[in-house]
Amino acid sequence: MKKLFYNRKLVITIFVVLIVLLTAVAIGPMVYSLLKGAGVKTEPVSADGAKAASTELDGTWEVAKGRANNHTSVGFTFNEVLPAEKTTTSGSTTEVTGQADISDSTLKTAAVTVDMDELTTDKKVRDQNMKSKLFETQLFPEASFELTEPASLADVPDDGTIGTVKLTGDLTIKDETHEISQDFDVLRDGDQIVIGGTVPVDRLDYGVETPEMLAAKVEEKGEVNLRISFEKN
Repeated sequence: MKKLFYNRKLVITIFVVLIVLLTAVAIGPMVYSLLKGAGVKTEPVSADGAKAASTELDGTWEVAKGRANNHTSVGFTFNEVLPAEKTTTSGSTTEVTGQADISDSTLKTAAVTVDMDELTTDKKVRDQNMKSKLFETQLFPEASFELTEPASLADVPDDGTIGTVKLTGDLTIKDETHEISQDFDVLRDGDQIVIGGTVPVDRLDYGVETPEMLAAKVEEKGEVNLRISFEKN
């Protein structure tokens, strides 16, 4: 009787192990496919179809939706290491607010706020992991940039072509603030100004850490991608 009970217990154990293994084999590729994908990247400023400036540079400007090929968008790009593959993934959002003040053809002040809870990639499961485990948007719902040094816009073309301006300011993510200083593309297009660029970042500087249980390992070095359209207030 004891032997029979032992044999039955062994059969049940083997059966359970087989079920677990078969489930892993079936679900593994599905989970992998859910995490894989290039995501939604904020592209550079485009001068295609841009018109000559139709309004004075000086004044108060506010973040606007922007035209189709230069719609306002802010996001990130990082390399991910998945099982047997390394991919590049991006996320972005159009939920951006802010204001800039220009006088004497100089950008005197500028502040932009990004709704981090509206970030999206091309995969719903990855979106959930990104918000809850990486950026912890329930605790840190916003990221921001604030200009700390005036920047001359006098040399930005007014004929619908792209110029370059060096901007210096404080970038804040997850309540961690670091100064950035680099060149950005600037386009005067009709009654709008579009500013865009790529900011190299180390996610650890901003407290963005990857939990051990996360399937994809995110590299430390990445970038913030931005393209922001402004209209006169």
